[in-house]
Amino acid sequence: MSTIEPSPPSAGQRGPVEHGIRDQIVDAAEAHFSRYGYGKTTVADLAKAIGFSKAYIYKFFDSKQAIGQAICVQCLDKVLAAGEAGMAEGKTAAEKLRRFFSGIVATSAELFFEDKLLYDIAAHSAEERWPSAMAYMERAEALLKEIILLGRETGEFERKTPIDEICEAILLVMQSFMNPLMLKHNLDDLPEAPTKAVNLVLRSLAP
Repeated sequence: MSTIEPSPPSAGQRGPVEHGIRDQIVDAAEAHFSRYGYGKTTVADLAKAIGFSKAYIYKFFDSKQAIGQAICVQCLDKVLAAGEAGMAEGKTAAEKLRRFFSGIVATSAELFFEDKLLYDIAAHSAEERWPSAMAYMERAEALLKEIILLGRETGEFERKTPIDEICEAILLVMQSFMNPLMLKHNLDDLPEAPTKAVNLVLRSLAP
């Protein structure tokens, strides 16, 4: 099984990739967003809080969204890492699929709803279809495809349905538990609801 590489630097970042000032801006933004919320914070607010000029911040990020994306990428990388760790623990394709989604859902719920900042930014990223959110779903689909291909090789899963169609359909089913805007309405049903959804998916994959 191949390992999905971490997300590349977010769109909208400027200057050298490795730069301590960029990290300082992101850290200060996290603290400011946590206190006042992402939507109510401006780049001018961040500049004042950090003690930099707006022009200086724009040397590293071209917008507030770019700063939000840098935070969002870190969060979504943790979510996918949990899903990939679950895959590694599974012995069969079916078990890998269960553990993949279990890791994603549990980590999403923990990160998004124990930290208002992360939920606020993740919700914006999903609603506005930020590149970070789109890349997250593309990487999730790539990991899912690995599981389906393994299941076909071992005879656990059927082989007639086009694999892209299968992966897209499964991700649609699991959106209620992967998308922060939808997950917040299903917290009371965790972990039973996603388990039922995965059971349904596995029955549909049977040869």
